[in-house]
Amino acid sequence: MIRARIMATAMLFHNNELLMMKRSPTRTLSPGMWAAVGGHVEPAEISSPRNACLREIYEETGLLEEDIIDLKLQYILLRLNQQEVRQQFIYTAQTTRKDVLQTEEGDLYWIPRDQVLQRDIPFIYHSLLEHYFLHGSAEHIWVGTAGYNQQAEPEVHWTALVDPEMK
Repeated sequence: MIRARIMATAMLFHNNELLMMKRSPTRTLSPGMWAAVGGHVEPAEISSPRNACLREIYEETGLLEEDIIDLKLQYILLRLNQQEVRQQFIYTAQTTRKDVLQTEEGDLYWIPRDQVLQRDIPFIYHSLLEHYFLHGSAEHIWVGTAGYNQQAEPEVHWTALVDPEMK
């Protein structure tokens, strides 16, 4: 039976640094790896992943909405993980401050942008970061679907999400 999981994530920047979490080795998803701040969308938040993202930011960092500048939906990732379809809404933003809380989820660090991809990062998040660093912020939303290339290597296929009715 296929299940579904909806998540909201934030790539938070302060100047040229990205806030990353070194996940606790006891976590179910990506234990011990580097990740962004975020988590599951609660049932009451299904129609507003932005609210879920703000809640997760606060729970995992202590940053309030007023500490965040230009929170923008930039990516939607879809992937199949065993018998679970995962849909992840990824937002980008700048923060006005760097002091953050530490929680049981993992340890938070501000990583210089040129060192981010050197971390032990899950494949799908690594692909997203590579794409973002190459293309930067866009006026549209990118949709990424995980799959394989012709050499049977995992990759993410990126498509701009557009409304075909708008010209």
